[in-house]
Amino acid sequence: MTYVITEPCVDVKDKACVDECPVDCIYEGERALYIHPDECVDCGACEPVCPVEAIYYEDDLPDQLAGYRAVNAEFFAELGSPGGAKSVREPVADHPVVAALPLKQATGE
Repeated sequence: MTYVITEPCVDVKDKACVDECPVDCIYEGERALYIHPDECVDCGACEPVCPVEAIYYEDDLPDQLAGYRAVNAEFFAELGSPGGAKSVREPVADHPVVAALPLKQATGE
């Protein structure tokens, strides 16, 4: 099992989860973050620090976000397992589902 980053992360990318991840398995796309399902050790350190509550244990995904299990896994189809996000220097093109979402408006806060 693994943790999954879902739609609330799109266009936010706070990265508090990246700082908490002990195995460097959270990769950056252009508009969202993704957890590598084969590198995640299921520690759960990322979940409580997410300010937009976008991270779920895959068995606890709400029905409306269940498709993000596949989105996270498929994001790594071409990328493979680089052995840690720090080895990927630039954001990777997002999964087509994420790329197709409308841009979120800035709140101006």
